Amino acid sequence: MLTFETPNLPATLWDSAIARVSAKVPGIKIRKLVTPNVDRTTYAKQLASSGQLPDVMMAVNPQGFAEGGQLAEFTPEELKDYAYPKSGAINGKIYQLPTNAQPQSLLYYNKDDFAKAKIGKVPATWAEFLDACAKLKAAGITPIAVGGGGQDTFASMYAWAGVLGTDVFLANPGFATEIKSKAKNFTDPAFVKATEKIAQLSKLGYLDKEGTSRSYADHEKAFRAGSAAMYPMGSWFATSADNDKPSFEVGVFAWPSDDGKAVVPNLTGGGISVSAKAENVELAKRFALEWTKDKETSDAFTKADGTFNTVAGYQPPADMGPLFKETLAIYEKAVKDGTVVPAFSIEQGDNGLPAEFTVPIQQIAVELLDGTSDAAAVAKKLNDEYAALQ
Repeated sequence: MLTFETPNLPATLWDSAIARVSAKVPGIKIRKLVTPNVDRTTYAKQLASSGQLPDVMMAVNPQGFAEGGQLAEFTPEELKDYAYPKSGAINGKIYQLPTNAQPQSLLYYNKDDFAKAKIGKVPATWAEFLDACAKLKAAGITPIAVGGGGQDTFASMYAWAGVLGTDVFLANPGFATEIKSKAKNFTDPAFVKATEKIAQLSKLGYLDKEGTSRSYADHEKAFRAGSAAMYPMGSWFATSADNDKPSFEVGVFAWPSDDGKAVVPNLTGGGISVSAKAENVELAKRFALEWTKDKETSDAFTKADGTFNTVAGYQPPADMGPLFKETLAIYEKAVKDGTVVPAFSIEQGDNGLPAEFTVPIQQIAVELLDGTSDAAAVAKKLNDEYAALQ
């Protein structure tokens, strides 16, 4: 079983879950394989190239693997207990259990910094957001933490995915599909205009540019140490902050939009995939399904990583912390309002860009954050990189 470890998901959590679920699936024996970094998809590709694709894989982007016949399909009967059974479909078929909803690009913020800068309420509109950033900078506080250093370039995406969610994907949730069909490219005016917002934040000095050289773990540590007032991140940070409280109180709000509508970029997926060449595919699938149905395992991962489990009827533990509950409320309201959108570079399946395009996007995002490339240059680089994959 291919797993990955983060500050929120240590070895002990995986080990206990593997032992617990294995005991419920007679005849199975699991050997854990840990990725060298959080980019498990790239590592899985490396293993596949030498004929060593693991039998069971957690949160590996199935694109490319599925089309190549490397993954087992889950049947509609096996998916009947999931709230979004078609999420992440590839050619209409499901190759990764749609286990978790993972809101991205939420803005976690230091309430002490907001008070010091005399920001009375969290910004809902882009104009209010720029005003808050200006007040923070004037108070000697770096407004926004960004990441993306070393092999953890994925941490570069959250601010960019936020503005693309509000300005591109809300109006056109199929934008990535239109890129794949060549109906559009990245010089699309809406895409460039949204990207200019991040370039603007960089130019105005509102980003902690030192963050682009930090690993993901160090990126979180820096925010906890007061590197910046706001931390664009996924919902998993809520439980991290609840479980290990920083020295300041943390709040959360949705990425600001021009009209104040609360938009939440989101990935529903992140579950287990099974190799089509596993020694016993049906046994491996039973393990994968049992993993998602085992409440103790679901509770453990919810408490550790803030996952929003999408198995029908699942309720998170009643003793979840306040920041998790606040984050969940933002997501649930967005679901109700119809403002949950795909997350650029993170979305998967028929409505996602090719998996091999993810790392180039993230590397280009670092250039956007540190001011090396402006919006027009970024759009051109994306087009060139995408063309090179064809």
